[in-house]
Amino acid sequence: MSSEEQPLVGIIMGSKSDLPVLQEAALVLKQLEIPFEVSIVSAHRTPDRMFGYAKNAASKGLKVIIAGAGGAAHLPGMVAAITHLPVIGVPVKSSNSIDGWDSVLSILQMPNGIPVATVALNAAKNAGLLAAQILATADADLSVKLIAYKDSLRNQVEEMAAEVESIKF
Repeated sequence: MSSEEQPLVGIIMGSKSDLPVLQEAALVLKQLEIPFEVSIVSAHRTPDRMFGYAKNAASKGLKVIIAGAGGAAHLPGMVAAITHLPVIGVPVKSSNSIDGWDSVLSILQMPNGIPVATVALNAAKNAGLLAAQILATADADLSVKLIAYKDSLRNQVEEMAAEVESIKF
C-alpha cells in the first residue's frame, strides 16, 4: 500500500503468479482503510527471507499475516510456526495443482499447536475481511466500517430478492 501509515497486515505470497488472487485481500483492506504491505516470500526458494519476515513481523508492527500459496502451499504453515501473530492462509489454485486440493489440504491440515486460519480456495477477499475482523476486536471505528460493509451486502441481496420476486412468470 502506498501509505505512510504503519502497515497492520502483511500480505505475502509464494510467487508473483499468486498476485491476481491475493490482490483481492489488498483491495478489501484498502476499502476499509487498513494499512498493509505486500511482498513475495517463498517458503521453498527463499527460506531465509521467509524466516526473517515471520520472525520480525510483530516487531515491525504487523498484527495479522495473510499468506497465500499454491501447490504444496507450505508458506502459511511455516510462517505460523515462526510467528505468534494470527496467520490466515489462502490456498491458491495454481496451474500445476490437483484442482487446488493440494493447496487447500496443505494449509488446512496443520498440526496441533500451529494454527492457520484457512479460507476457501482463491478466497483472498475473505482473508482480508477476516484480518479486518481480527483487528476490529480492538478498534471501534473499524468495527463500525465492518458493520456498514455487512449492511451493504444485506442491502444488495434484498434488492436482488425484490427484483426476482417482482418477475411475473
